[in-house]
Amino acid sequence: MNENFIELNGEEKGATSVVLVGVHGDEKCGIDAMEKILPTLKIKKGCVLIGYGNPKAIEQNVRFTEANLNRMFKLDSYISEDEKNSYEFERAQFIKKYLNQSDALLDVHASSSPTSKSFLICEANAKDIVKYLPFDLAVSGFDEFEPGGTDYYMNSIGKIGICVECGYLGSPTSTQTAEQSILAFLAVQGHIEKDLKIYKQPLVKIYDLYETKTDNFLLAKEFEDFEKVSKNQIIGIDGDDKIITPSDGVILFAKNRNKIGDEAFLLGEYKKDLSC
Repeated sequence: MNENFIELNGEEKGATSVVLVGVHGDEKCGIDAMEKILPTLKIKKGCVLIGYGNPKAIEQNVRFTEANLNRMFKLDSYISEDEKNSYEFERAQFIKKYLNQSDALLDVHASSSPTSKSFLICEANAKDIVKYLPFDLAVSGFDEFEPGGTDYYMNSIGKIGICVECGYLGSPTSTQTAEQSILAFLAVQGHIEKDLKIYKQPLVKIYDLYETKTDNFLLAKEFEDFEKVSKNQIIGIDGDDKIITPSDGVILFAKNRNKIGDEAFLLGEYKKDLSC
């Protein structure tokens, strides 16, 4: 896998956009979609930068090799010394050079859970783009509770960062969603001509992240992403302590954990739109 980005330029002036695939190496949907798109992709306006996020992890078909690349884009003071010595930290510095020269980013991901739903992650600055992307749900608030992703970095430097979660990484549907997302993003940015559809997208805003206090966190049950939870519902046991929800809402990314400080689950609530 070539570690350099692919640069495609149109004959007319326009925006500069970056599309990232394979930031997590085992999430193949974006890679497969890009390989399908590239042979016939012709850019009319502006510049498109296409990057394969983590070439080593892609080659090994693993999420990452030494550290989670999608947590390496926050301030260095929040990154451990071990992480700073990782291949992924070095790779993040390389990717930043391309993010810095771009107006907007689309980062394509998938989930390891067979029951996962597709959704997009963005903040209010992306509302005029994401309404054309093929998703029925938008999520905001990750910048506050899970900083360090590529979209977080773009937002932090005054650009637009969008992450799309295309569903289960083992499903062909995730590749189709990735392909549709990439083409719609390029069309909204003016790089290609394509008919666009507006999607109705309810918003979930993240309001809490639970990080483990012990090395033994066990869920009370298996939770599907966006499953409804009630106030004072027991989510799990952390050591000897019951962990309960502070209010009604929905739960995301709930997992058993065996390390202190791990991200165990996120809580969110439905809002009217991205302006909330």
